[in-house]
Amino acid sequence: MADQPVSPSVNATPQMPVAGLGQSTFPAQGVPVFHRFNRLGLWTLYMKEVRRFFKVQTQTIWAPAITTLLFLVIFTVAMGRGGRMVLGVNFATFIAPGLIVMGMMQNAFANSSFSFLAGKIQGTIIDYLMPPLSNAELMLALIGAAVTRAVLVGLALYGAMLLWPGVHLTLAHPWAIVWFGLMGAIMLATVGLLTSLWAEKFDHNAAVTNFVIAPLSLLSGTFYVIDNLAPVFQTVSRLNPFFYVISGFRFGFLGQSDIGDTNLAVLHGALGLGVLNLALAGLVYGLLRSGWKLKG
Repeated sequence: MADQPVSPSVNATPQMPVAGLGQSTFPAQGVPVFHRFNRLGLWTLYMKEVRRFFKVQTQTIWAPAITTLLFLVIFTVAMGRGGRMVLGVNFATFIAPGLIVMGMMQNAFANSSFSFLAGKIQGTIIDYLMPPLSNAELMLALIGAAVTRAVLVGLALYGAMLLWPGVHLTLAHPWAIVWFGLMGAIMLATVGLLTSLWAEKFDHNAAVTNFVIAPLSLLSGTFYVIDNLAPVFQTVSRLNPFFYVISGFRFGFLGQSDIGDTNLAVLHGALGLGVLNLALAGLVYGLLRSGWKLKG
């Protein structure tokens, strides 16, 4: 009969009215609100991570810059006396670009390797997993914050080295400075994110820092040109991706590099780093998507 209540259709999607909004309704439970790209969520997580390290900027930006400057002091005093020239410039000018980008990479790793690991240990990992963010958006926000810290450390070092006696940094190839600086920061930020996925305690993170990141950084040609090494060790150096970051970044300032005799060799190194970063990003995305060591 007409006055009897009509049973709702089984396939009907239940909706909840919103008071004061006329016909507007909330979507049904389980129906996604963000169908494409959650810009606001990505920006919010990015700013959260930036504010996290910026609140302790003395420890996260200025202290690493001072520590890196100590390398310049020590190696300039120990090896830069007597007017020693490398690649046509004095020794202090030669090592300055490598120290800048080395500081950038190490701090990018330190920032991204802390994110998930701290959440696991403190029991706040749900803060990363519950928001309406896709795996790609989550990864972009965390890597973006790590790169931001790397750039700030790099700018602090660059400004300090401009005032350092004997260091003369000119912008021979600005594209190389930007590209190799960003590729190095992104590479270590991605490796740091991978480490924070794998690690279960801070000792695991420290092991990667001490036995992987530090050796690769110091044996990458920051303080020497690989032409001075035996052929076997030259080959080993060319298998180290840190070598291409540091030599390419140095090329941006000095216009010379030990990657190769031509600018084409530097370009090949730049493209190789881009491919490596894409592969690392794909690996991290796949692990995030699978929930490896995050969702039990």
